[in-house]
Order: sequence, then C-alpha cells, then structure tokens
Amino acid sequence: MSRLAELVSGIKIPRMIEARQVFKRPRIEDGGEETRKALEQSGVGDRICQGDSVAITAGSRGIDNIVPVIRETVKFVKDRGGEPFIIPAMGSHGGATAEGQKEILDSLGITEEACGCPVKATMETVCIGYTEEGHLPVYVDDYAFHADKTILINRVKPHPSFNGEIESGILKMAVIGLGKQKGAALCHSLGMVHMSENIKKIGSYILNHGNVIFGIGLVENAYDETAGIHVIKAENILKEEPVLLKEAYSNFPKIAIPKYDVLLVEETGKNISGAGMDTMIISRYTHDGIEKDPHQQIICGLRLTEETHGNACGMGLLDVIPEKYKEQIDFMNTYPNLITSRIYNSAKMPMVVDNDKVAIQTSIHGCMGIDYNKPKMIWIKNTLDIGRIFISEFLLEEALKYPEIQIVGQPFEMEFRENGDLVRIDER
Repeated sequence: MSRLAELVSGIKIPRMIEARQVFKRPRIEDGGEETRKALEQSGVGDRICQGDSVAITAGSRGIDNIVPVIRETVKFVKDRGGEPFIIPAMGSHGGATAEGQKEILDSLGITEEACGCPVKATMETVCIGYTEEGHLPVYVDDYAFHADKTILINRVKPHPSFNGEIESGILKMAVIGLGKQKGAALCHSLGMVHMSENIKKIGSYILNHGNVIFGIGLVENAYDETAGIHVIKAENILKEEPVLLKEAYSNFPKIAIPKYDVLLVEETGKNISGAGMDTMIISRYTHDGIEKDPHQQIICGLRLTEETHGNACGMGLLDVIPEKYKEQIDFMNTYPNLITSRIYNSAKMPMVVDNDKVAIQTSIHGCMGIDYNKPKMIWIKNTLDIGRIFISEFLLEEALKYPEIQIVGQPFEMEFRENGDLVRIDER
C-alpha cells in the first residue's frame, strides 16, 4: 500500500443502488432509410451534375447512425452521376495530422468499405478570402476546395464550451472542421465568448463563396439516439440550424439530482465530448465564459476511451484519476488540440493515485463539510450514457423526489479486483 493509499484508507466507500433516468425518446429506427427519404424530399438532387467530384465531411465524434447517413449520402451522389469522397473535418484532432484524423474515422467505422467511396485526408488548407466584418481569413480543406461540390454532415447539439445561436453543428463543421488546424486555431484565438458569432461570420463566407451545396443535421434524443435527420440547402443553413439547436436543447439529458458530493465517471474521451465529458451535465467548464451552478464537489475519472486515442482534452475538469488513466494519455495527441483551442486549463493534470479504489476514496476524502460516513455519490459510465446511473444509498431519499428517476435495484457493495480496478457498470 502506498503512502497515498494509507492516507485515505479509513474512507468507507458507500453501497450503491442502480437507478434509471427516464427521458422523452423520439427516435428514428432506420437511419439509412430516413436519410434516403430526407435527401429525396429536399430538392437538392439537381445540385449534383454528372462527373462532379463531391467532398463529404466526417467528424471525430461518435454519432449515432453516422455510417448509414454517410453511406446513403454517398449513394445519393453516385445515383446522380457524382463522384463522392469523404474528408475528415475535425480541426486539429488526431494530433493535427492527416494520418491521425484518418485513424479516428477508421475507429468510428467511417471507411471506404463501409461507406462506399474513398477517404482522403490532409491538413493542407486554402484561404478562400476574408470576411467583410473583422477581415478574418477563411480556410478550407484543400480536397474540399478542389472538389466541385461539398456536403456538410454533423450532429447539431449544445457545445460544451460556448453558448449562442449557433453551437455544434453544420456551420461549425464548415468553419472548424473544414478549416483544419489553421481555421480552428484562428477561431479559438478570438475567444470562446465570441465563438458563436465568429462561426457565423466565417461560416457565412464559406456558404456564400465556397462550394457547399447542402448540409445534413442530425438531432439526437437524451439517449444519444437519432431523433431527426434534416437536409438543409446551403442558403438556408444560417436560418434553419438555430431551430435544430433549440430542438437539441429540448432533448438534452441531465442528472436529475442537482447536488451531491462526488461524481464517478468510468470513462472520458473526445468521442464522448470535446472536453471528454459533457460540461452541461457536470456543470464544469474549461473557461469562465459560461455561468455554472456546480452539482458536485469532486469528479473522479477512471479511464480514457479507446476511441479517443490517448487524447485527454478535458482532464483538467477532473479532480482525481488512477495511475492507469495517466498511462493512457498521449500528450502529443492531446496538446495540439489545446494549442489550437488555447484552452490550456483543459490539460491540467488531476491528482494521480494508485488505482480505482484509492481514487474513489481520495475523491470522497476531498469533499468538505460532508458526513464522511454518508457520502453522496453518483456513478456513471460516461456523460453520453446517463439513462442508467448508480447512486449511493445516502442519496435514495433525495432520488425519490424526482419522477424521472426509477430505483431498480437493492444496495450493493462496489466490487474491486486484486489490483484495485473497479468492476465496471457494463459488467454488472
């Protein structure tokens, strides 16, 4: 036992109770069929001519139905005589290298075999002009620039680091995604509090002067399932995307219990959220530009997802991690993203302790003004998956106040392996 483990060895880990959070669940059963229908009904088919080369964007997030959506878009283009190809559109992710971005798409199943067309990756960009207001340079992926047409595909959702009429979505894919490291760095350098307005400025220029013909916006429900697939003509994106963002906000999940001591998060990663965890769920942010109402005192994270490829952006939001989390971090895959965004707080190292068990004990110990014999803890797999949660038995009385929470189990002791690793939620 290490000295650190000794210092917190007296902390008793509470028994946990399984619960379900029930949210409204509008859901599309067949993403491919819905995409095909939306494309056919949108009136965008005549924008593709025989022999047109068409770039189709793909981002770095794990998005429900993204492969069927891209595959049907590829087929739609081919049926009209176009020659589609996919480009990674993800700013500086993947270590700001073409190879790294291609690897991310591979890990998400976005491959030539799965989607039916080549994947072309580059970090080279072309400056296509300057905005009238602010005279900002506008960068576009080299492959997209030289294509005849471009189609933007992205999920429309609240952004973890800024608020505004436009947040994560189709326009951000144009500005940050197509802009690669240069475009992302420029937009972030102007400050997160101005991000939404600058995405609109730069995005408007791309829509007016570039070769974008339409966008596809996906809206998800609280269970991260596809609730809507919307095909929007380029000239209507600025007007229609804010409507989709409002829909996304109305579907957004939350942990119903507003105040507790410790949040235990099994996994974090870029495929889950840009900050590793959805900041709206944890009510912690990597900068001071957003109002916050902290839900918990301490957040403990146990590991990085495989899909994040060692990118630990957002670890600065955590307070305690085990040694194995630190060993997973690829700093050369993390820091380029942060140098681009200039949000260095996101890279601050949490306290590192022996293993999962010690990390949980250290987290409870770090809370102030609580009854250490009755810690109030919530345990989740990740911030994408909060339909199934575990609460400490000392939160039961509070949980029963919320109709969206259903208690489905009896109190049990958390199980740990010999090396101190927690038996995961998926193993229960």
